[in-house]
Amino acid sequence: MSGLDIGFLNILFDKNFLITTITAVACFATIVTFGLPLLERNALGNRMKAVSERREELRAKHHAALNKRTLRSEPMSFMKQTVERLKLSNLMESPDTREKLTMAGYRGQAPVVTFLFFRLVMPFIVFGVVLFYLFVVTHFSYSTLMKLCMAVGAALLGYYLPDAFVSNQIQRRQQSIMRAFPDALDLLLICVESGMSIEAAFTRVASEIGQTSVELAEELGLTTAELSYLPERRQAFENLAKRCGHSGVKAVAAALNQAEKYGTPLGQALRVTAAENREMRMQEAERKAAALPAKLTVPMILFFLPCLFVVILGPAIMKVMHTFGHH
Repeated sequence: MSGLDIGFLNILFDKNFLITTITAVACFATIVTFGLPLLERNALGNRMKAVSERREELRAKHHAALNKRTLRSEPMSFMKQTVERLKLSNLMESPDTREKLTMAGYRGQAPVVTFLFFRLVMPFIVFGVVLFYLFVVTHFSYSTLMKLCMAVGAALLGYYLPDAFVSNQIQRRQQSIMRAFPDALDLLLICVESGMSIEAAFTRVASEIGQTSVELAEELGLTTAELSYLPERRQAFENLAKRCGHSGVKAVAAALNQAEKYGTPLGQALRVTAAENREMRMQEAERKAAALPAKLTVPMILFFLPCLFVVILGPAIMKVMHTFGHH
């Protein structure tokens, strides 16, 4: 063994060198032990900061989209002045007028003013049209008093024409929403189980379901906006149920509120409600299919049976007429 190797071994087993090495290793282990949690906490803070920034970005996008849609447009000055001057809000506005307009998709003050204005003018319009029809267009053998009574009755019906229009819009909107709602719940379930927050899940589903139902996409977008600025998330889900006005949506809103309140998994609640809404949609389709024969009875009697009789009996009648014609 050479002198260099002997010197290296003497240094390696030197008492002072061993103490210095052990002290350095202990210091390094101490630094690693106390430093790694701090680094992980810093990474977690950066991650939460990134999530918060993304959340604020989504809120800003939804607010910009709502402003672009102009949900609260100003009513026409003439209508507004007429409604305010005659105080129609106190005379003609029922307690559920605003709720019905919201369910029909008309939000803000402008639809309320327009609704009250047409509730005022429609009786006069219908009265004038019926008078013109009875006295000018047609010449019924009724007395003048009878024609006036008919015009007054038509004017009373004209008062309810705005309500009939709003009810029709509510029904059409609910049908559009409920046709796409079970599919939207399936998408929402996938988003929630993948780890997305409920706001981000609503945003994603609203963008995907817009091609199937614009009304449902709009409602989900409004719910996302309300989740951002309302003090209680429960209120946002309840507003969604009120705007849609359907038992299936109300069940989903109640399930989401229960999950928020008691901390139960959202995925399980959404899975159950999705199955229930899919079953409701199937039952509605079966009900319409069962009612179809009864609805087709009158058209068949009026349109199909006469044609069938002509096709079957026509040649025989022509042959009989031809035979009697020769005799």
